[in-house]
Amino acid sequence: MAASIDEAEYIWKNGELIPWADATVHVLSTAVQFGSSVFEGIRCYDTARGPAVFRLPEHIHRLRNSWRIYRMDPGYSEVDLVQACLDVVRANHLKSAYIRPMVLRGYGSMTMDGIGSPIETVVPAWKWGAYLGKDALAKGVDVCVSSWARAASNTFPGMAKAAGHYNNAALIKMEAQRLGYVEAIALTPNGIVSEGSGQNVFAVIDDQVVTPPIEGSNLQGITRASVFQIAHDLKIPVKEMLMPREALYSAQELFFAGTATEITPIRSVDDIEIGAGAMGPITSQIQDRFLHIIGGQIDDVHGWLTPVG
Repeated sequence: MAASIDEAEYIWKNGELIPWADATVHVLSTAVQFGSSVFEGIRCYDTARGPAVFRLPEHIHRLRNSWRIYRMDPGYSEVDLVQACLDVVRANHLKSAYIRPMVLRGYGSMTMDGIGSPIETVVPAWKWGAYLGKDALAKGVDVCVSSWARAASNTFPGMAKAAGHYNNAALIKMEAQRLGYVEAIALTPNGIVSEGSGQNVFAVIDDQVVTPPIEGSNLQGITRASVFQIAHDLKIPVKEMLMPREALYSAQELFFAGTATEITPIRSVDDIEIGAGAMGPITSQIQDRFLHIIGGQIDDVHGWLTPVG
């Protein structure tokens, strides 16, 4: 499933808006050589009250945690980068957008630690639709369990959203597509369910929403936290639980949750139909509430939407 970038006019780079084509890095930058870059994926929605960014402060706070873990202080505050995200959406006259703030090590050092390379900060934004296909939200997706495991908690810092970590995700995604699936679910090195290639996974078991705990192999997702809150609001029991692989096959319902993926039902795993092979009632309730919040059709009681202005 190819997805080209719909180029916008401007990118925010190191404190100023510059033309899209001018936002470049050297081929020998530390980021290119060794994947030394941390980033976020954030969505701006065209809501009933105008363009608004979903959980923007929380995303930028996670970016801050990532750059601290990798010792890449950009010299900008969280407030600065929240404003940068709003500025680049506004400058490009975008009503809905995908925002990708990045902090990376630039050109200057040939060593893996990148000491001596300048820290570059960029914030692009562009139009982007449904990540897993236009029908995925309604009809669900078919997935497999990947042969590639997630990294152990003492190898890469799972709480950091770093570019280099996504080589593992790319292998998971490519394997799934080669085998004819839309996505894959990866296991931990111990064979327990971790997450998808770039999204958290949830199951409905005994009428409860369950998801694997954050244990170092998976990302502490912003949409994941939103699902917890939405389930609580709807009085649906929700909890973290270690999930063996076979729990996927026996679940009443399964769904992915992520910024790009949003709330996407899973209709089969390894060709085993989940539930009725379509979106289940609990997934439907959670997805419906989520879509109404991001669309501005119901009150944003949790303050998740930041107006672009």
